[in-house]
Amino acid sequence: MLKIRLQRIGKKKAPVYRLIVSEHTKDTQAGALEILGQYNPVLKEKLVDVKADRINHWISKGAQPSETVNNLLINAGIITGKKQKAVTITNKRAAKLGEKKAAEEEAKKAAEEAKKAAAEAEAEAAKAAAEAEAPESTDGDAEAPAETGDDKPADESSESAEPAAEEKPAEEAPAETPEPAAEEPKADEPAEAESTENA
Repeated sequence: MLKIRLQRIGKKKAPVYRLIVSEHTKDTQAGALEILGQYNPVLKEKLVDVKADRINHWISKGAQPSETVNNLLINAGIITGKKQKAVTITNKRAAKLGEKKAAEEEAKKAAEEAKKAAAEAEAEAAKAAAEAEAPESTDGDAEAPAETGDDKPADESSESAEPAAEEKPAEEAPAETPEPAAEEPKADEPAEAESTENA
C-alpha cells in the first residue's frame, strides 16, 4: 500500500520535511517514488509548499496520507475531511496528566477559598471599625453638650487655678536641677520663701 508521509531533512534542531510517496513498509529515508512537496515547521509562518495536482493524482491511485500529512493537507485546503488524531498518549502518561490536572484544580480552589476568606476578614474588620467609630462619635456627642453647659464655671475655676499653677512651677523650677547636692539647699529656699510670704 502506498503512503504519503514526511521525510525528515535539514540540520540538527532545525528540521525540514519532504512530503514523499512510498511503500508503507519501507523506511522514509529509503527511496521514494516521488517528492510531493516540502514542510518547514520552524518558521513563524509554517511553510507548506506542495504539488496539489500530484497529491490528488496519488490519492486517486490509492495512496493514503499519514495522520500528520492528512492534517497538513486539510489545513492547506488541498483535501477535505476531518482531521485525524496524530499523537497518541499512553495510559500511564494519561494517568499522570489526570493527577496533575486534579492537583492544579485543587490548588486553584484553595487559592479561591483563601481569597474569599481574606475578603470576608477585611469586611469584618471594616465592619468592626465602623461599629467602633459609631459609639465613640455618639459618646463624644453626649459629652460635648455636658462640657458646653459647664464651660462657664469650668472657665472661672480654671482662671482662678491658672495663676496658682503658674506660680508653682516658677517656685519649683529652681528645685528641679539635675545635681543631687544642689537639691537640698533649694528645697530649703522655697520653705524660707513661704515663711516670708506668711509674715
